[in-house]
Amino acid sequence: MTEAEQTSSNPILVSLVVSIAAFMEVLDTTIANVALSSIAGSLGASSEESTWVLTSYLVSNGIVLPLSGWLSGLMGRKAFFIACIIGFTFTSFMCGIANSLPMLIVFRLLQGLAGGGLQPAQQAIIKDSFPPAKLGMAFAITGITTLLAPILGPSLGGYITDNFSWRWIFFMNVPIGLLAVFLVKLLVEDPPSAQKRDVGSVDYIGLGLIALGLGALQIVLDKGQQEDWFDSSFILIFAAIAAAGLILSILWLRQQKEPIVKLSLFAKPSFSMPCIMIFFVGFALYSSATLLPMLVQSNYGYNATLAGLVLSPAGAVTLLMMPVVGKLVTRVKAKYLISFGMLISAVGMWATGMVTPQTDYATFVLVRMLQTIGLPFLFVPASTLAFSEVSAEDSSNASAIVSLMRNLGGSIGISLVTNQLIHSQQVEQSALVQHLTSADPGYASALAAYVQTYVQSGMPAAQASNAALGHIYQELMHQASILAYRDAYHFVAWILLALAVIALFMPGNVLHKKNASVAAH
Repeated sequence: MTEAEQTSSNPILVSLVVSIAAFMEVLDTTIANVALSSIAGSLGASSEESTWVLTSYLVSNGIVLPLSGWLSGLMGRKAFFIACIIGFTFTSFMCGIANSLPMLIVFRLLQGLAGGGLQPAQQAIIKDSFPPAKLGMAFAITGITTLLAPILGPSLGGYITDNFSWRWIFFMNVPIGLLAVFLVKLLVEDPPSAQKRDVGSVDYIGLGLIALGLGALQIVLDKGQQEDWFDSSFILIFAAIAAAGLILSILWLRQQKEPIVKLSLFAKPSFSMPCIMIFFVGFALYSSATLLPMLVQSNYGYNATLAGLVLSPAGAVTLLMMPVVGKLVTRVKAKYLISFGMLISAVGMWATGMVTPQTDYATFVLVRMLQTIGLPFLFVPASTLAFSEVSAEDSSNASAIVSLMRNLGGSIGISLVTNQLIHSQQVEQSALVQHLTSADPGYASALAAYVQTYVQSGMPAAQASNAALGHIYQELMHQASILAYRDAYHFVAWILLALAVIALFMPGNVLHKKNASVAAH
């Protein structure tokens, strides 16, 4: 009899309860993105300064993620999970009442520290609540939190900001957090492997090196584009700190008998290869969710609410696909599902890159659905395969690493794609400018038509000529921007297409057969 079968609570009910808190935390990684201008205006800060509201959360969140498995052992998983919810709820309230930007940044930092353990603990609790034959369905439930929350975050944040106040982005966590604490205390039980145990003395060196390396890396990824990457001494210093911290932490952890982060799990191909794929789930999910609102707001005049509503319908598609993929995992090899998911997501990214200045709202919604419909085929089988050979004792450690890989993929994806976007905008603008010569018949015809239009409206000929040139330049910038987004989406599409092929060469697994065999018994 497995530990999952020994628990008295209904696994579906336990999964829903622990997912409430995790959903709330993942939502906060994207919900504040569209509210930055309102926050900056309300607190008398610049738009550049307000981005630390996002950075501080991501940095502290990234530091805690890999440590959550060790902290679960130190406190007991249920106690750790409840402590995280309480801390996250309290700091959310403090963020909501912040009366200055420094105060908000401090409590966002603490919010990220408190919430960082929620995703891994949720995943470990759900994993241990289901028998092996139903792991696919278990990770379909965690996938709802992982994939749906970032999709809904911008639209919900935009609606709250436009219709109420940015403070309610944080205040709404309070009643949800209190409800989650009550339900977790009532329904969740720790199996023997997840109860408080002696973890020995605290490895302060390992703890410090991980915090230093991941914290500095997150700052580099989040601030790189803003600071002009390695032309900035600020970025160079933090990149050096990140590299030194991460390299030294790996060397140190490999020598410890009871490491804070169990890197030995990567020795199993059934864990390491899915982790790589989960990294790219984060890459595709967060980079595409960042690009599309920027595209429709900067080039099509959408406000924050409408930009968010472009993303929301895709959430419904993801929600519907999760249980379907959860069942497919027991029938189809994980690597084939992962490859199919990569391929469908690549097609969605490529299709989004084909938009034109005339593209309407319905088309944006459809291409966003196509982008995300493949994500459940990536996340569910990759997670199921990653945990297929992980013991109950290592569930919390494995969950922490998987969550870290996904979040790092998101951070790196956003940085790479944003850099690609800015570079492409310069290239496309330069290419289009070459056509603005009197020798180009298209340019000459357009210029003459605009001049005539302005003259007919009563403008003097000299002013009409300047106005026509200004109009053409605005159109050029608009077209260069749209072409740059096309290039950025195609960049992501090529990466996903390559991974669709690589996934086929993942280590052979009989996960679907093993699960079917367990179910038969």
